[in-house]
Amino acid sequence: MDLRTSSEPASAASGASLIVFLPKADDFLSAGVPQEIDQALDGALTSLAADGELTGKQGEMIVVHSFGKIPTKRIVLAGLGAPEKFSLDVLRSTAASAARRARSIGSGELAVAVQQEPLAEADAAQAVAEGLILGLYRFDRHLSPPDDQHDVDAATLHGADTEALERGMEIGVILAEAANFCRDLANEPSNILTPTELAARAAQWGQDSGVEVEILEEAEIAEIGMGSFLGVAKGSNEPAKLIVLRYQGGGSEPAIGLVGKGITFDTGGISIKPAANMEAMKQDMSGAAAVIAAIGAVARLKLPVNVTAIAPATENMPGGSAIKPGDVLTAMNGKTIEVINTDAEGRLILADALAYADQLGLTPLIDVATLTGACAVALGNVATGVMTNDDDLAQEVIEAGTRAGEKLWQLPMYEEYEEQIKSNVADVKNTGGRLAGAQTAAKLLAMFVGDRPWAHLDMAGTDDSDKVKGILVKGATGTPVRTLINFVRARAERRSSG
Repeated sequence: MDLRTSSEPASAASGASLIVFLPKADDFLSAGVPQEIDQALDGALTSLAADGELTGKQGEMIVVHSFGKIPTKRIVLAGLGAPEKFSLDVLRSTAASAARRARSIGSGELAVAVQQEPLAEADAAQAVAEGLILGLYRFDRHLSPPDDQHDVDAATLHGADTEALERGMEIGVILAEAANFCRDLANEPSNILTPTELAARAAQWGQDSGVEVEILEEAEIAEIGMGSFLGVAKGSNEPAKLIVLRYQGGGSEPAIGLVGKGITFDTGGISIKPAANMEAMKQDMSGAAAVIAAIGAVARLKLPVNVTAIAPATENMPGGSAIKPGDVLTAMNGKTIEVINTDAEGRLILADALAYADQLGLTPLIDVATLTGACAVALGNVATGVMTNDDDLAQEVIEAGTRAGEKLWQLPMYEEYEEQIKSNVADVKNTGGRLAGAQTAAKLLAMFVGDRPWAHLDMAGTDDSDKVKGILVKGATGTPVRTLINFVRARAERRSSG
């Protein structure tokens, strides 16, 4: 989507639709763009407000035609709700919904009035840019296009300070495009997005973003001792790949490590899943997609930090060579893992990837995975679970999520949970039963990070949406790409400020 900025008054903008945001307040037509539009339309908005049809309540979308009284054909009046509840996330979500409303009416360019006090204009422009790009996202590459499909390919953000608008818009575009790249990967059918294809798309994304790319093949993976990762890969005819992307923007500083689960399809292996809804398991590589997308955005932002993203990619299939319950695997740090359930495979591939990150000296470490149904049961589709060995790091991640409008919630990591994953025949077993399933999975991962500060993000409940709301559309959400980028941005800002 082509986004531009302009200092031209929004009421003078041309295009198919003009989006104007309105707070729920008695005087919302008394100043600024709303007042200009109302005057140009001979008090039409005042009449709507007097009749109770225009209130500014959150979620309200009123379409008014200009009938040639201003250059724009129609105006989408988007309610922001009560001023005391206004936030960047409200603006971002409202922009997304308003853009979809405009598109539902017809094709053509959008104009958006960016005048949202008390926000700084750059922050408002960033939120609007994110909202437009995320809200208008479609995954329709495998669909025959309908004859009546409308498209919006361009938008202009109007405001007083074009330099601030441009600065905020550029950041918003980079964050939203990264999230949409993640969505594209996660939505792709698994017969197309094999581990090999995931590696190829990651390599292209990295090259386009200025990121160093390394793809390790199975022989190289075996050479460094990743027996846990390769154990999962044994059941598939598709070769496993270890995807490593490096961005060097911070000189000799240690690199931040981002690790993502890359199961391109999860049948459950020998412990096979029920057939119902198994098609959703094409998205079991959403963690890998998130860290790949995030490092590309970090590079495009030219942040003064070093970041390495690691994504172990394989299928989990019940082939003749597949691992079985009772098997024992040896990870690259020498720890042995008894396989109790082959459907608890994500932690097996992440164990080796985290041990590899530890060996590389990456710090802190953040891993992202659609890991446990238990986390989805606990937090639903509202929040991503955070488990950690460093509470300060967890708080940093949660704050980064707040800036992105992505909710995260910290779950406890009590020592007692380790008792559930003790094995009689190995150092650890890969599942501890139904109780505290998210935490026992995290406890296993903690054994592979050395003494690094580490946070584990379990997004099993938040990686997919079954409805359209705000920035969400049906399918992959792109969570937590923007959280990861905001985390790295905050680290970069602290580093720059000394």
